[in-house]
Amino acid sequence: MLRRGLVSCLSRVGAVLVLVCCSLSLLYVITCSPHTDDSLTGPQLPRTGPAGSPGGHGVLSGAPQGPSGGRENYQALLQEREEQHRQHISSLKKQIAQLKEALQERGEPIKGEKESPEKGGERQAGAAAIEERSHTDLQEFLRSQLSRAEVHSGVRLPSEYSVVPFESFTLQRVYQLEMGLTRHPEEKPVRKDRRDEINEVLESALQTLNTPNLSRDRTASKVYSPADFIEGIARTEKDKGTLYDLSFRGEQPQQFRRLVLYRPFGPLMKVSDERVQTQYTLINIILPLSHRADKFRHFMHNFREVCIKQDGRVHLTVVYFGRDQISEVRGTLENTSRELNFQNFTLIQLNEEFSRGRGLDVGARAWKGGNVLLFFCDVDIIFTSDFLNTCRLNTQPGKKVFYPVLFSQFNPAVIYGSSEHVPPVEQQLVIKKDTGFWRDFGFGMTCQYRSDFINIGGFDVDIKGWGGEDVHLYRKYLHSNLLVIRAPSRGLFHLWHEKHCADELPPDQYKMCMQSKAMNEASHGQLGMLLFRHEIEAHLRKQKQRSAAKKP
Repeated sequence: MLRRGLVSCLSRVGAVLVLVCCSLSLLYVITCSPHTDDSLTGPQLPRTGPAGSPGGHGVLSGAPQGPSGGRENYQALLQEREEQHRQHISSLKKQIAQLKEALQERGEPIKGEKESPEKGGERQAGAAAIEERSHTDLQEFLRSQLSRAEVHSGVRLPSEYSVVPFESFTLQRVYQLEMGLTRHPEEKPVRKDRRDEINEVLESALQTLNTPNLSRDRTASKVYSPADFIEGIARTEKDKGTLYDLSFRGEQPQQFRRLVLYRPFGPLMKVSDERVQTQYTLINIILPLSHRADKFRHFMHNFREVCIKQDGRVHLTVVYFGRDQISEVRGTLENTSRELNFQNFTLIQLNEEFSRGRGLDVGARAWKGGNVLLFFCDVDIIFTSDFLNTCRLNTQPGKKVFYPVLFSQFNPAVIYGSSEHVPPVEQQLVIKKDTGFWRDFGFGMTCQYRSDFINIGGFDVDIKGWGGEDVHLYRKYLHSNLLVIRAPSRGLFHLWHEKHCADELPPDQYKMCMQSKAMNEASHGQLGMLLFRHEIEAHLRKQKQRSAAKKP
């Protein structure tokens, strides 16, 4: 019975298998057999109709007619499409492999951080260390720029032509030596970037001054504002950066706050912040003189108003050469002493040929009262009380000397048309392009401490007559380690006077004297008008005649 059941089961299974095979064979024949009608679901083969019957059904172009030709073309097309699919699949597999590789590379650090939090923290610490190192490198670079610049000490220079001068500025004005198409000796900042620069510097300075500092006196309660700003000087060394030296009124009279900032082609850096007490800083004005008693009376008029009545911390040393007019000079000093109870003056007489360098040297060495601040001056100079404070703030014994650039007047008779229309001297002190110029080639007016003057060797007393001694001393300072502050000063004026160049001068000094004489007369445009005045007058006459001829 078991055998019969097994045989019967196997028979049934075999029949089912035969039926399945037959069904699959029939399905294969139905699916894969080629069709020659127009109802193909595959790609349509191009057809071409016979001539004269457009759109009609015809045979394959260039293919043999009949069922065998259509089957072969269709198989060729299928093979071509199959090859294209293989290539596309291969390209996709390559892209998938590349994406998997990239995903694996990016996933490994994340997996590592998940598996080891300590390693992730180490990586973050490493990134922070790199950022801190970059910041430190930047700070070291900025400090190196500051150390290379002429800020803390002077740089030895070969000559006066190597000096980078300062510009001076207030809240409203900039006083500059370099001229150009639109620039003037005194001007409001025209360019927006220049105004923004000054405003940024002042804002930074005020923020520094008003920030509490535990190391300072905690009782100081002054809040600084732009109204406390007096003046500043600035200069740019093209390969290092820009230095700003700012002066503010302090908490007490005659006290100042001096703030030095530096921009090393980057953010502003504070260099120093100090209180400067000038209450007891005496200035000894050294004045060499020969004849010119009338000019000395005008000088003493300004000296009375500024030095005695306004400032009160000035000593005057007059070194007079010769005997002529010495009584007039002595009388002017005694009258000033008697009328204003002024005793701080010294009169030294030298029976020698006039030499400016010799007179300044004798006057500086004659002082016996300690290390005093010297101001070398001339009789045709007018200055303000603000200049005296500038003189005090821009000098420091053993460190800084001040060589201000004064504003030199043109001939008033030329400026105002004639001598009858010349206003008083006080009204002539205007800094404009047509009234004068910055005397950037002159180095005679200077502020320096007596100790620096003695240590540098003083003047060359062998130079006689006019000019040369000031440049010689200036070059000595340039060759030293002292800072030389060279900047235009809005409170220092050189009054015009006619120059006489003596025939006894050597050719080089005579040439310098004549060049200075020409530059002092008038501006370039005014000299041109004087040179061509005959042509201008002839033109005006012709115009007048034409106008008269047109009248009826």
